[in-house]
Amino acid sequence: MSIIEKALDKNRTRKPAPPETQETPAEDAAEATPAPAAAQAPVRSREVQIDFGWLRKQGIVVPGEARSSVAEEFRMMKRPLLNNAFGRHSAMQVRRGRLIMVTSSLPREGKTFTTTNLALSIAMEVDRTVLLVDADVARPAVPDTLGFQADRGLMDVLTEPDLDIPDVLLRTNVEGLSVLPAGRPHGRSTELLASQAMMQLLDDLYERYDDRVILFDSPPLLATSEPGVLAHHMGQVVMVVDADTTPASSVERAMEQLQSCDVVLSMLNRAAPAPGLGYGGGYYSGGRTYGEDAREPS
Repeated sequence: MSIIEKALDKNRTRKPAPPETQETPAEDAAEATPAPAAAQAPVRSREVQIDFGWLRKQGIVVPGEARSSVAEEFRMMKRPLLNNAFGRHSAMQVRRGRLIMVTSSLPREGKTFTTTNLALSIAMEVDRTVLLVDADVARPAVPDTLGFQADRGLMDVLTEPDLDIPDVLLRTNVEGLSVLPAGRPHGRSTELLASQAMMQLLDDLYERYDDRVILFDSPPLLATSEPGVLAHHMGQVVMVVDADTTPASSVERAMEQLQSCDVVLSMLNRAAPAPGLGYGGGYYSGGRTYGEDAREPS
């Protein structure tokens, strides 16, 4: 059960205020009984069902299934991210390392495929949970990738004062995984992501859930201005690069937008397996930058 669910359960079982008139012992006992369901605070977050068959068709990690090459690649990929976020000692932890953004230079490089697999892999950790945030507000793809539909989300929370995160948060049938959809499109999405309301939302998500990775599926850096704004507030950024098609000049231009980020990790998608690595995974080091090979279905 997530922390939000626990908080809601606590609210539902809280005793009502004592009446002004004195009650008999029997009435006291009745008064101590939790209020009927109609009088209780409603559970605002709802549960959606991830379609495992749809995941399997796309070549995405399916929780609980036998080991696969893709699952092993993402197991290796998540380890440095988790080490940065939850180092054994505080000195080993990256500042705000549980805020992780996945992006790319150009569209169709596999960033949503990568983000979804990472989220599912992290959710399989024994003592960690993950909140997957669809921050590609212009072209949200996370719900479709997971096999369900979503309406309200991040943009709605930032534009409607009466909405809170629990109103739009989606619990899933994968234990340890929740989803925050992008919400309805907005013409000032860049300004909203740079707003004080967004900063407060990030602070709240980060400070409340100290066992949770908050994983953002961001738009491509060269396609829109939103990811450059969002990257300034991340502890870690994963740059997905299509090994077959992405020009080096595009990667260089995109990386220029991430100069303020202390930890940028690179991941080669559709790369040929490195010799001697049974699952096709490999690390490419450069300062504090890592990379993983993984293949997206064509």
